[in-house]
Amino acid sequence: MLLTVSHTPRYAFADPVAHGLQRLRLRPKTTHGQEVLDWRMDLSGARLEAEYDDQHHNHTALVSIEPGTTEVTVTCTGTVRTMDNNGITGAHAGHTPLWCFLRQTPLTRADHRVRALLASVDADRSDMLGFLHALSAAVAARVEYAPGTTDVGTTAEQALAAGQGVCQDHAHVFISAGRLLDIPMRYVGGYLRMNDRVEQEAGHGWAEAHVQGLGWVGFDVSNAICPDERYIRVASGCDYAEAAPVTGVATGAGETRLDVHLSVDENLLGQQQQQSAGGGQQQMQGG
Repeated sequence: MLLTVSHTPRYAFADPVAHGLQRLRLRPKTTHGQEVLDWRMDLSGARLEAEYDDQHHNHTALVSIEPGTTEVTVTCTGTVRTMDNNGITGAHAGHTPLWCFLRQTPLTRADHRVRALLASVDADRSDMLGFLHALSAAVAARVEYAPGTTDVGTTAEQALAAGQGVCQDHAHVFISAGRLLDIPMRYVGGYLRMNDRVEQEAGHGWAEAHVQGLGWVGFDVSNAICPDERYIRVASGCDYAEAAPVTGVATGAGETRLDVHLSVDENLLGQQQQQSAGGGQQQMQGG
């Protein structure tokens, strides 16, 4: 599948910025299941200082905010060719050792609610792939998909207590429970071509578990599937905070407002139309 992406985060500051830095994880990389054909990032109100791969092998851009500016706009456009690998990303890569993905983080730390959820999953743990699918279904049943009820600082335990959340909350609960079984787990952020619309309000997030014999395998709890050719991986980490598309600080900025324009569409020009895996009428949940 050939997917085209247009992603424009716009930050408006109440007061002129005295000093600011932002870390951008917005450029996908060619990896198992996807090939980046072209990608462009344009900045307004900021300038590129450095580019590097972080500890999770994410392409990262460090930009400085121009002093005195009241608005920063990052415009990303690109084309990515994807394929369906049944959710399998494969062997571990990057600078972070696999055992690091066993540690709980502030967003994924398990307490009694996560432990109770894990204990409630009635599935054979010797069939790890089957058990993880059962765990994914249990998380979705406990945490209703409800946009606007949580934020980027909501923890797995808080999402379970509320019984509501979005894709990153589903992923954090799933990751938290899996780590209790000593399964390396990580968060993945990226894009999803949705079947019912092109324009979206945010990117998407899901989880990956490291399964013996397969490597990293993706689980989109919100949509009850393993990622297929509709997904573009951009960044991964131990939780959302390590894979967030934009992080940073700005002094003197006052109140900050973020507006996001995002579109993800299939480009049929120059290729044969491919049949959608598993049914083109399935409704997908975004981030």
